[in-house]
Amino acid sequence: MLVLLGVVVLVFIMFQGFGDPARMIVGQTGDKKTMDNIRSDLYLDQPKWKQFVLYVNDVSPLCFHSKADIEKKQLKGLFIGSNTKFGIKVPYLRKSYQTKKEVGKVLMEALPGTLILAIAAMLFATIIGILLGVTAAVKKGTWMDTTAVFSSIAGISAPSFFMAIIISYLFGVVLHAYTGLNLTGSWFDIDEVTGEKYLSLKNLILPAFTLGIRPLAIITQLTRSSMLDVLNQDYIRTAYAKGLGKNAIIFKHALRNALNPVITAITGWFAELLAGAFFVEYIFGWKGIGKITVDALEKLDYPVVMGSVLLSACIFVVINLFADILYRKVDPRIKSM
Repeated sequence: MLVLLGVVVLVFIMFQGFGDPARMIVGQTGDKKTMDNIRSDLYLDQPKWKQFVLYVNDVSPLCFHSKADIEKKQLKGLFIGSNTKFGIKVPYLRKSYQTKKEVGKVLMEALPGTLILAIAAMLFATIIGILLGVTAAVKKGTWMDTTAVFSSIAGISAPSFFMAIIISYLFGVVLHAYTGLNLTGSWFDIDEVTGEKYLSLKNLILPAFTLGIRPLAIITQLTRSSMLDVLNQDYIRTAYAKGLGKNAIIFKHALRNALNPVITAITGWFAELLAGAFFVEYIFGWKGIGKITVDALEKLDYPVVMGSVLLSACIFVVINLFADILYRKVDPRIKSM
């Protein structure tokens, strides 16, 4: 809760003084009366401290709102009281300057695209990364180990925006005749004849692969390092002495106890990808939170950007809580602590 409150304060302070919201909404032709009404509607005619209190009241699930406010903002939730009502509501992130749509709806429309992309990227990174890390640890000192370590270093060193440009050009342009993959595209395409949307996971391959490269590299290194540490433990030597099979020792005993730092990396990266892979989504034209945030920044549509930052913070908090629960399931030693 304190983390989210800190983010709210930071977001409010950061976006103060960036242009005139009333002018952004009506453009250059708006008259003074219209602009004054908009400033009043956005609380811009109030002192800064009051603007902050009203903003927190809007974005908080617990709130106090007048009956007129509830109807005007179309707030969804449970409210009790007469004129000024106390309520538990869906956070109100205000409206976009450009589209006039509620920011919450804009973000929810983009969230499925980011979810699909993040899940695909992390599945690729997790499965391949753990397998490479285990192989490198078991085959320490061999060419497999050297190749895995070198590849992971290269993957960590390469910025996502650079890899996105290279991969999109190589597979989407140069090798398009062989791969059939598009340079840009989202998780749905539109039929040129009927105009209907249909699922097109082919467009997912390049952005998911690009987005998964860095977490793949980190997961590989962490798995290798953790596995090397666990394989030197006494209970592993005891398991070998008892005659247990090598695969059972590696995957049932060693890997399970080596997964804690890997889970930290997986949940951390998944939270980051869910929060919006800005450059990758933008370069591949993938409709997600990252792309709409970049588009909103270009148009100075600050409510969308502010809402995106708050949603990202919530995602980080929720996934970190989930990681704590997952630790206890994977490593029984944590339960007794």
